[in-house]
Amino acid sequence: METLTIGEMAARSGVAASALRYYEREGLLHAARTGGNQRRYERADLRRIAFIKIAQQVGVSLDEIREALAELPENRTPTRADWARLSSRWRHRLNERIAMMERLRDQLTGCIGCGCLSLQRCHLINPRDRLATRGTGPQMILNPPRD
Repeated sequence: METLTIGEMAARSGVAASALRYYEREGLLHAARTGGNQRRYERADLRRIAFIKIAQQVGVSLDEIREALAELPENRTPTRADWARLSSRWRHRLNERIAMMERLRDQLTGCIGCGCLSLQRCHLINPRDRLATRGTGPQMILNPPRD
C-alpha cells in the first residue's frame, strides 16, 4: 500500500501540514506512524481531505464534518455509495444555502430587510419596518416572503 508523508500529502491536497495535523487532532483524519514517529497517510485520505475542504468552503462545521466522516469506513477506501449516503444528508441544507446565496446576490444592491429604513425603496419594500415581526437581521435574505 502506497503511503504519503505529511509533506507529500500537503503538496498533493493543497492543505498545509499544520492543517493536516489539526484535522488529525480533531479526529477527521488518521495517520499511521513510522518507527521514527513520522506520519504516513494512505492515498485514499486525499478523498477525505478534499471532502473536508469542500464542506468547509460551503459552511459545514467541523463538528458536522466529523460526524459524517465517523460513518465512513476506516479500513477501506469509501465507495461511491458511501459518499452518496453521506452527501444525501446534506442535500436539503446545501440547497437552502444555494437559495440564500442567490437571494443575496440578487438583492444585495436593494433592500435586504435589515430594518435600517434608510434606503429610498424601504418605504415600499418594508413599510413601518414590518419585517421586524419575522425576526432580527436581514429578513429578506434569511426569511424571504413566500409567494
